[in-house]
Amino acid sequence: GKRYAVVSCHVERPLDDEAWSRFSALQERKPGGFRIAALMRPADTAAGEDETRWAERAREAAEHGPLGHHTHWTAPDHARPTGGGTGERVLAEGNRLRELGLEPTLFCGGGWYTDVEVAEACAELGYLDCTQRATRPSYLGAGEAWAALSAPARLRMPSGRTLRALPTTHSLGDLARALRRPRSLPHHVHVYFHDTDLMSSRRRLALASLLPVLGRLAERTDLDALAAQLGAAPEVAWREVAQTP
Repeated sequence: GKRYAVVSCHVERPLDDEAWSRFSALQERKPGGFRIAALMRPADTAAGEDETRWAERAREAAEHGPLGHHTHWTAPDHARPTGGGTGERVLAEGNRLRELGLEPTLFCGGGWYTDVEVAEACAELGYLDCTQRATRPSYLGAGEAWAALSAPARLRMPSGRTLRALPTTHSLGDLARALRRPRSLPHHVHVYFHDTDLMSSRRRLALASLLPVLGRLAERTDLDALAAQLGAAPEVAWREVAQTP
């Protein structure tokens, strides 16, 4: 079948002027012809972050590509949770984004963290979830939760809700290795990077050189457009996806 490719950025420092200006310029430039999704960490007002300025930047990002919600559960610089209430946090943040007039359509858990409460919150908010990974994140410690999925699916949640999921498949390094053997690329390629990667000239060069190659090997699309095609994706039970090794 046809191969599709999408690109997303985890925007973890949305109020850092240099990181933001680099990301904003890249999103506008559409490297390789890709509309890059901005998976943005919401402003942490308890940590003193300026929500008004954050919302202006989120609206700007939404003009150039799909807009997503990227939760850091513990602190702006600490992605994975250290306590409970994970699903409540996602719901509260998602509802607040709507109060701000934003309409995020995507979700990715910080540190690739998800659990049944988070997934149920995503289903309730109508998100396409990109937290699932085709391979286990190498930095996770033993017993740390993540979700494994290698192709788009509709996840059957214990509540009876359906959560649409499109896994994240390739970091920039993964993509560089995969492009040496293009036939190894899956039918749905989802490349991600971080806004902090744009502070590195080496990683900026990697983006500028790898994405045009990918664009020649697959049909370029974006996460919102691909989400619209997921009605025919296979159903998978949540318990088959959730991993706590």
